[in-house]
Amino acid sequence: MRIYKVGGAVRDRLLGLPVTDIDRVVVGATTEEMLAQGYRPVGADFPVFLHPKSGEEYALARTERKSGRGYGGFTFHASPEVTLEEDLIRRDLTINAMAEDDQQNLTDPYHGQRDLQARVLRHVSPAFAEDPLRVLRVARFAARYAGLGFTVAPETLELMRQLSESGELQALTAERSWKEISRALMENQPQVFIEVLRSCGALKVLMPEVDALFGVPQPEAHHPEIDTGVHTLSVLQQAAAHKQPLTVRWACLLHDLGKGLTPEEEWPRHIAHEFKGLKLIKAVNERFKAPRDCQELALLVGEYHTHGHRALELKPSTLLELLQSFDVYRRPQRFEEFIAACEMDARGRKGLEERSYPQADYLRGAANAARSVAVQPLLEKGFKGPELGEAIKRERLKALKAYKENA
Repeated sequence: MRIYKVGGAVRDRLLGLPVTDIDRVVVGATTEEMLAQGYRPVGADFPVFLHPKSGEEYALARTERKSGRGYGGFTFHASPEVTLEEDLIRRDLTINAMAEDDQQNLTDPYHGQRDLQARVLRHVSPAFAEDPLRVLRVARFAARYAGLGFTVAPETLELMRQLSESGELQALTAERSWKEISRALMENQPQVFIEVLRSCGALKVLMPEVDALFGVPQPEAHHPEIDTGVHTLSVLQQAAAHKQPLTVRWACLLHDLGKGLTPEEEWPRHIAHEFKGLKLIKAVNERFKAPRDCQELALLVGEYHTHGHRALELKPSTLLELLQSFDVYRRPQRFEEFIAACEMDARGRKGLEERSYPQADYLRGAANAARSVAVQPLLEKGFKGPELGEAIKRERLKALKAYKENA
């Protein structure tokens, strides 16, 4: 029995990055031998065991063979005869197909270290094209390591293009796709994830609503970058630069989908794109079964982001409707995330990345003014039921009028 660290632990150590997850592969062992040493089996798909003391995962060396469609369409074979090289060749990228023993002796049969130095993301073998999830994984790695100068090898991009055209991407489950998408959006340069998906044709398959934004112009006075797709990538880049949470990043990606529906004869204006985009945002939300908080914020940002930009001009009644829509009284955090998404939208424009956004503090002040209305005095005056609701609304409107006059 020989045990090796594999994959990300080896890759990140060689890059000088913090090692968080450690995967281990066991060569020359049987399931019975692992059980006899106290390892606990987990997972039904292939032989993975938990260490009896540390609880860390150890997987038996295995080979795999394509047996069906999609991410799960594989037959695995694990036995003591499977070599380390055979286990490594089934992995996605050369930089993930290295192993080392406890003395840090490197096993690198597919030249992963060379590709690390060349800053190239390259597939290990033609079997790469058997797993459609790898299209998303490679794009995610591109987003993670873009800051270090990594790019996708042309021949790997070609395999990704073939996968995108094969129909295999449609076999991916919503859960697996969302796991990769959400992780990619939380990388330092999530816009690279979208760029890579687009360059291999996968964006058109997975998110045609986002892909449709490229080549759609906007008024240059407000959008010096002009192209709506480029703007979306810039907004996403700003969200990452400002360390925004996943909910905000997801909303930033989807906020302008309605502009993809504007007839060419109306370009570069996009009248009512906020409302037109809602059905598209809903469709993308449902396709990937995004978490509820991501779904809700994306829809609200899509509908109201232009309200955010025009906050200083809004009538008190419109401002009150906006606050009510977000339920700022019980869910203040969601409104904060809306403000953040609006600010990222304003900054995601060529040459305007450092612009101030006074609307943010104005909206926060408005929310505080509305929240400051006390309910108890109205109850003491005898208001109840629907009448109480109307009385609260009147008082909040009065508070917002006073706030606007003094702002």
